[in-house]
Amino acid sequence: MSSSDSGSLKTPLYSAHAEMGARLVSFSGWEMPVQYSSIREEHMAVRTGAGIFDVSHMGEFAFKGRAAIDLLQYLTTNDLESLSVGSCHYSFLLNASGGSVDDTMIYRLSDDEFLAVVNAGNIEKDWDHVRDVAQSYPGADVSNSSDNYALLAVQGPRAFELVQEAISTNLGALPFHSVVSDHIHGKNIKIATSGYTGENGLEIFARPEDVVDIWGRFLALGVAPCGLGARDTLRLEASLALYGHELDEQTSPIEARLGFAVAGSGEYLGSDAVAIQRKNGTQKTLVMIEMVDRAIPRQGYPILSSEGDGIGTVTSGSLAPFLNKKIGMGYVATGFAKTGTDVGIQVRDRVMKGKLVKRPFYKRPIRAPMP
Repeated sequence: MSSSDSGSLKTPLYSAHAEMGARLVSFSGWEMPVQYSSIREEHMAVRTGAGIFDVSHMGEFAFKGRAAIDLLQYLTTNDLESLSVGSCHYSFLLNASGGSVDDTMIYRLSDDEFLAVVNAGNIEKDWDHVRDVAQSYPGADVSNSSDNYALLAVQGPRAFELVQEAISTNLGALPFHSVVSDHIHGKNIKIATSGYTGENGLEIFARPEDVVDIWGRFLALGVAPCGLGARDTLRLEASLALYGHELDEQTSPIEARLGFAVAGSGEYLGSDAVAIQRKNGTQKTLVMIEMVDRAIPRQGYPILSSEGDGIGTVTSGSLAPFLNKKIGMGYVATGFAKTGTDVGIQVRDRVMKGKLVKRPFYKRPIRAPMP
């Protein structure tokens, strides 16, 4: 990474983005492309073909050694014992009260070697949290390896077809949430069948000095460059939580309806609080909102009951380009969280009608591996 004149950090692809005319904005302390053509065009490219995102601003923590799995079993919520070598899963870092320090993807590279990917805006906070917990696990070697990686996401129904032209691994044989080592024109990479768009896709870990060449090769194959604007609308259509919107240190994975990533037994940091929530229920619940009236439910807008009482707040909202609907997510008092419930969204001095719908708004079937 490097710093710009304004003090913001830049990924190794910053100059490439600027040369392509991308609109660059500050995001979590990084100068990042929000769009190249238009958010809608890039969104539709991912839904119908393939798009590529520079997500090198994300953080990577390495865990190695005989006690690495013991540390991660306590540090994160999902069960590492059930994660096989060459696989990855979604998980959480929690505080003692069950709040989300961050959400993370954990990759098991060998029996005693793991890689955790964390959100860009949380790298420093997360690293302090990890180091604090790791003091009790002297057999675990942990390092903030964020400077050692650049990360690309190639997403969309044609992602596997186009990436296959550049690598030797038979991508068609890889199950969802796999990770393997390979190379692109002699440049070592790790490639995972994962993503954050609701599409079948791939995430590629490369060395920072190699990523400009790899990026260019994918563009030459016809993969559309996409910015953070489309990444946000895509994840919203897929009902995927974003830290700082649906997740924070006062919100648990149970409240966010992400309990699939939280072990049902065992001790981990925050497990006592989670067990209480699972037993007694939660005060608030994340819901999906589809507008009936012509309005977009923006972050911070109050959510009202059909009687006009305040019951919650919108956390994310946008026009969904592929679905052509105005959608949002938000938290409401749990008693009002039933699918089909009519709600109002306070838009300045008007109340606009919406309805709670099933999650997710959009879902593409997970690609099955070839036999």
